[in-house]
Amino acid sequence: MYFDSKSYSKRSLNCFKLALTLVIINLNGLVDCGTSVEQFLEAGTRLLASGQLADALTQFHSAVDADPNNYMSFYRRGTVYLATGKFKPALQDFNRVIELKPDFTSARLQRANILLKQGSFQDSIQDYQYILKYDQRNEEALTRVDKVYALLSDLGTAKQLMDSRDYMNAVELYTRVLETCPWSTDVHELRSECYLNMGDVSKAILDINALAKLIPDNTKAYYTLSDLHYSMGEADLALNDIRECLRLDPDHKKCSDSYKKLRKLTKLLEGMRRASDESNFDECVRSAQQVLAHDPKSASFKLKANSYLCSCNSRAKHSSQAIESCSEVLKSNPQDADAHYHRAQAHIVDEQLDKAQTDCQKAHELENSQRTHECIDRVNKLIKQSKKRDYYKILGVKRSADKNQILKAYRKLAHKWHPDKYTGDEKEKAQKTFIDIAAAKEVLTDPEKRAKFDNGEDPLDAEEQANQGFNPFGHGFNPFGHGGGGGGFQFKFKFN
Repeated sequence: MYFDSKSYSKRSLNCFKLALTLVIINLNGLVDCGTSVEQFLEAGTRLLASGQLADALTQFHSAVDADPNNYMSFYRRGTVYLATGKFKPALQDFNRVIELKPDFTSARLQRANILLKQGSFQDSIQDYQYILKYDQRNEEALTRVDKVYALLSDLGTAKQLMDSRDYMNAVELYTRVLETCPWSTDVHELRSECYLNMGDVSKAILDINALAKLIPDNTKAYYTLSDLHYSMGEADLALNDIRECLRLDPDHKKCSDSYKKLRKLTKLLEGMRRASDESNFDECVRSAQQVLAHDPKSASFKLKANSYLCSCNSRAKHSSQAIESCSEVLKSNPQDADAHYHRAQAHIVDEQLDKAQTDCQKAHELENSQRTHECIDRVNKLIKQSKKRDYYKILGVKRSADKNQILKAYRKLAHKWHPDKYTGDEKEKAQKTFIDIAAAKEVLTDPEKRAKFDNGEDPLDAEEQANQGFNPFGHGFNPFGHGGGGGGFQFKFKFN
């Protein structure tokens, strides 16, 4: 069937809407296309009673369209708006009701309550007093008038407290006012100012969020929110706020400039996090350095970048860089267990075992986890081990040395101390030194043995490994080949 909306009057369209609604709610009977306002109101009331607020609102819209001078249509629609939290259109409807019927007490009471929640104290008092003029025993109006005067007194006191910088007590009063006036933009703004002066940025953000919702197209609130989230090191949230600002005003210069800066920063931070998660520590370090260069004045992002530099340099065994960045973190936050832990690992690589022990203990006090237990256990073993044979010191390499560096040091020392080059008493010393050099090479070029040694165990210490159920000579380690160390042995040793 062809339907040309232009050929139907507004009244016919309203009739069509009502007929459709009545079918949906299973009402029987035909609908007369001469549908009256009362029928729209009746249908809306039934839908409202069954909790179908959206459908009820449609019927009340139709009632208003059918007769723009029927105060009850506006009143019913206003109550539905209020029930769905849309207080601004509700207020408009109650204003219209009072224009049409000034003595309609219920509408005036509803309007006064909305005005009070908005913090429009004088306007709400006028409505309550108007009600009491004709109904002196109206309990709700009497109670509300007293409440308004008490709130005004609290606001006056709170302002005095702010002037004297007693922000904590001012916040208590503003919070009490907001319990009755949750839609008051002035009070939310005053409380946010108190929170910022107290240094409680997260609570100030809650109030400014409320302002962003209560005031239409509030680009200022979103820009402020972005700035506060940025100050807390929350780049993703700051970027979301700026996007909302630009959605409201694409030409907003401040928000546009911030967007470019934040977009770049969030990419750098994501790259830093991803590199760390993927154990790509050198890339993590590069990304963290870029974050530092992006905004060196931001304390939050400086701390975040240094935290990644601390952990990634430590895990990459860049000991001096790790110690420097971890120390920077601990200047800002001495209670950072992660920084103490990673600095301890860097001290171990640098063989500063006393400092490592101090950091492990501090990390354990703050965190008390498996890794801090292992940190303490490891450094204690290393301290004990340092009093015995240290394979790194024998070869003269750092704990961070790779296999090529170890083999290079081994070849140089093996050539120097090869027993064939010595005679007499010196030969015995050379032979002992050569055994130590060969043992060091054996341990430090074998990943499993090196890991044991780095954890404080000597894999070639027969007594120690016997206690661990391990035979260090199970693979027949002998630096002198098959001939043993007896007299007259001619060395045939390959330096590889």
